[in-house]
Amino acid sequence: MATQAFPELRAHVAGLLEEALACVAPGVQGTAIVIERPKQALHGDYACNSALQLAKAMKRSPRDIAAALIAALPASPYVAKAEVAGAGFINIFLKPEVKRSVVPHNLAPGAEFGRSHAGQRKKVQVEFVSANPTGPLHVGHGRGAAFGASLANVLAARGFDVQREFYVNDAGRQMDILVLSTWLRYLEEGGTRLAFPANAYQGNYVCQMAHQIRTAHGDRYLREVSALFQHAPDAEREPEANLDALIAGAKSLLGADYAYIHDFVLAEQLGDCRHDLLEFGVSFDQWFSEKSLYDSGLVERAAARLEAAGHLYTQDGARWFRSSRFGDEKDRVIQRENGQYTYFASDISYHLNKFERGFDLVIDVWGADHHGYIPRVKGALEALGVDPARLTVALVQFAVLYRGGQKVPMSTRAGEFVTLRELRQEVGNDAARFFYVLRKSDQHLDFDLDLAKSQSTDNPVYYVQYAHARVCSVHEQWGGDAAGLQTADPAPLTLDGEMALLSRLIEYPEVVANAARELSPHFIAFYLRELAAEFHSYYNATRILVPEMPLNRARLALVTAVGQVLRNAFALLGVAAVEKM
Repeated sequence: MATQAFPELRAHVAGLLEEALACVAPGVQGTAIVIERPKQALHGDYACNSALQLAKAMKRSPRDIAAALIAALPASPYVAKAEVAGAGFINIFLKPEVKRSVVPHNLAPGAEFGRSHAGQRKKVQVEFVSANPTGPLHVGHGRGAAFGASLANVLAARGFDVQREFYVNDAGRQMDILVLSTWLRYLEEGGTRLAFPANAYQGNYVCQMAHQIRTAHGDRYLREVSALFQHAPDAEREPEANLDALIAGAKSLLGADYAYIHDFVLAEQLGDCRHDLLEFGVSFDQWFSEKSLYDSGLVERAAARLEAAGHLYTQDGARWFRSSRFGDEKDRVIQRENGQYTYFASDISYHLNKFERGFDLVIDVWGADHHGYIPRVKGALEALGVDPARLTVALVQFAVLYRGGQKVPMSTRAGEFVTLRELRQEVGNDAARFFYVLRKSDQHLDFDLDLAKSQSTDNPVYYVQYAHARVCSVHEQWGGDAAGLQTADPAPLTLDGEMALLSRLIEYPEVVANAARELSPHFIAFYLRELAAEFHSYYNATRILVPEMPLNRARLALVTAVGQVLRNAFALLGVAAVEKM
């Protein structure tokens, strides 16, 4: 029994009720079977409210319908009984021996417990972070990194073939602004007096890059720029037009040297980003260059396909995509009157490229401020003949950082932000990774630095890691070989606290399945807190190392199984399973 995969009992119970429903209400359509975990053990292991949903259509009382469904339930090797409760709920109770069997089922596969082949090796791409390489990653990027990495881990645990990708915006205006900012700081370091634009990048890292260039190349990139500033639009009245004019002037004055500064700052910032993410436990299989879309001609090819299909038109010298035909609020420009393609054009070609690479499903992790972008991208895919349902966009709200109860200001261009590296140094990787996934990704997140650093049970990551440390403490006191516990008989486990822990262990594969289905790794974080609470309660109330050998081995096996599930769940979230606190 211990060598077989533990059954997903929630799905099994749902199947039983579906069969019963087909007998009791064969003509009733569209009634979903929803299985929940009751909050109190007295109400069983699973609960279903289908009888209440059917009452109106069947013109019968919910309790009568619930009784009929229970009578029609097929026999099950896992279910002990079913009862009608309250207004018409159906409570399902598992056999105690089935609950106890989760322990050997857990210990035999070890790190594989909770994993499955449900994804059937379907190719899934998860693209996340994809921050403009124009400065250090900040705490907002950190939430997308933690969410995307955890989501990819959860999908891989469900048997999907997952590729993690970072899209490098190395061909756009923001990079030009960073190049200009760095060059102007370089000129200042060389003695040039100028009015540094307020809307250019202000961070100290820009000055550092300028200093590196000057140290390596001296005066090579010095130019006379007084005329450039005199002829640019007024910086106060037209700040963005001023910036564009300065960029154009820099390209003209530097000529071929502009490419060197561009490549230098790109390499510096991208290298820093890679290193920062690796230290955060986040790695990528592919770093995809936006510039490669232009170099390979894919942007022009995608536009030509849209043109041939009749989805483009020209107006005021620009080319427009008829995105309003596909659910967008208005049509969108893909090529400006000056011939330059827009960000949207490169996004179209990038998503076409994803599906040409053979992915069955593509998941984009975007900042919540990009929600309006979803219809136009999906519309472009549909126009190109790709099923838009194969693209899923998961939105992530930026985290708001608090220190001492005060909100920390954030502005990338102004250089006022807390970097991801600074956050990690202050609270540690584990707290950062765990706090970032404590809420649904599209919900507002307040990140309390003081709480994240505290060593108290109020700190959720400390609380769950402490549970694992206690498991390790039990093993240290025992001093035996945990491998031998695989054959321990779990029959002596009868206490309420033990049955509660067994129920939590049974729930773990279901939680992983749900997290993958809903693209919600925060379910894992919630589960960890609940499992830790059950274990702390049991640990505080129960003597584990007892003289009676069968009971001693059973309790040690249970504690070992708890530790294994904690480690398995920690691994999905990128959190360390510490052995001492």
